Amino acid sequence: MAYKIAVVGATGAVGREILKILAERNFPVSEAFALASPRSAGQSVSFGENQVLKVKNLETFDFSGLDLALFSPGAAVSAIHAPRAGAQGCVVIDNTSQFRMEPDVPLVVPEVNPQALKRFRKRNIIANPNCSTIQMVVALKPLHEIARIRRVVVSTYQSVSGAGKEGMDELFNQTKGSFVNDLPTVEQFTKPIAFNAIPHIDKFMEDGATKEEWKMSVETRKILDPDIQVIATCVRVPVFIGHAEAVHVEFESPITLAEARAALSKAPGVQLFDKREDAGYITPIDAAGEDEVFVSRLRRDPTVPHGLAFWCVSDNLRKGAALNAVQIAEELHRQGLLVRTPA
Repeated sequence: MAYKIAVVGATGAVGREILKILAERNFPVSEAFALASPRSAGQSVSFGENQVLKVKNLETFDFSGLDLALFSPGAAVSAIHAPRAGAQGCVVIDNTSQFRMEPDVPLVVPEVNPQALKRFRKRNIIANPNCSTIQMVVALKPLHEIARIRRVVVSTYQSVSGAGKEGMDELFNQTKGSFVNDLPTVEQFTKPIAFNAIPHIDKFMEDGATKEEWKMSVETRKILDPDIQVIATCVRVPVFIGHAEAVHVEFESPITLAEARAALSKAPGVQLFDKREDAGYITPIDAAGEDEVFVSRLRRDPTVPHGLAFWCVSDNLRKGAALNAVQIAEELHRQGLLVRTPA
C-alpha cells in the first residue's frame, strides 16, 4: 500500500531532510505534496533524485485526501494546522514542541516505545520528541531493561543547526569575521557563538532551568519511565551539525560494564564505538549524515552505588528530527495503523 503524504515546512532544513529520507528509505508514497508559508509558495524542493515538488500554500491546503502529514513548521504554525489536518482524517507526525506533553498525544521514539502509537487516534497527532531527548533515550532504553534507571545527569553540547539555518549562518559569519577583525553580530544567540559555548537554549523558567532542559526531563519520563529523575544542562557549541551528550546514569540495582556493552551492542539504533585509545570515540563530525546514536566513553561512575557514564552523539537533523519522524511513519505502516482516507 502506498500513501498520499505531505511535508509541512518543506523549505526548512528539517523539512528538506524529511523529503530526502523518505526517498532514501523508499517509504511507500503514491503522491507527495510540499507545503510551507505563503511567502514560500511556488518555490521548488527536491524529492528523491528525479522528482521536484512545487511548494503549496499551507494556509489554504486541504488535507482531506491525504493519509499522512509530517510537520516541521514551528510550534505556532503546528498549533493551528496540525489539528486541522487531523480533523480532516490525515495522520500528523509533528516535529515541533507544540503537542509533546499533551496526555492524549503519543510522544514516540520507535526504538523505545512503538507501542504508544496505538493511542494516536483521538486527535490523529503523534509528537516527535526533542532532538536531545531522542538520542539519549535510544541509548538509555537497553540499559533500563537490565537495571531500572533511577536518575540521569546529562550535559549536552548542541550544534547550531538546532537553531535552524539562521543559527548556522550566524556561526559561519562570526567565524569568518573573526579572521578579518569584524565585531560579531549577535542575532540568533544570546552571546557570540563562534569560539564560545553558551549554557542557554530556549527560554529560562522560574526554577532557573531553561525550557530545553525541562524538555529533556519531562519527555524522558513520558517516553521511557515516569519514575526516572533527570537534570540537564544544555549548552550551545560552535558545531554545525551533531549533538553530543555526557550522560551519567544511576541505576536501582547493579549493572556491569560487560552487561551494558552487550546490551548496547545489540540495541536497535545504537552503535557502540568505545576504544580506550586516541580517537577511539565518536564526535559530531563523525556522526553527521549518519542515522545511528553513537555511544562512546562507557565507564563506571564510582560516585554512586550503581552508576555508569557515557558519551553519546547523533546527527540532530536526522535521528534528532527528520529520521525519527520517518521511522514513526514506517512503524505506523508496519503496524497497519495508516488507514487510507477516502478521497
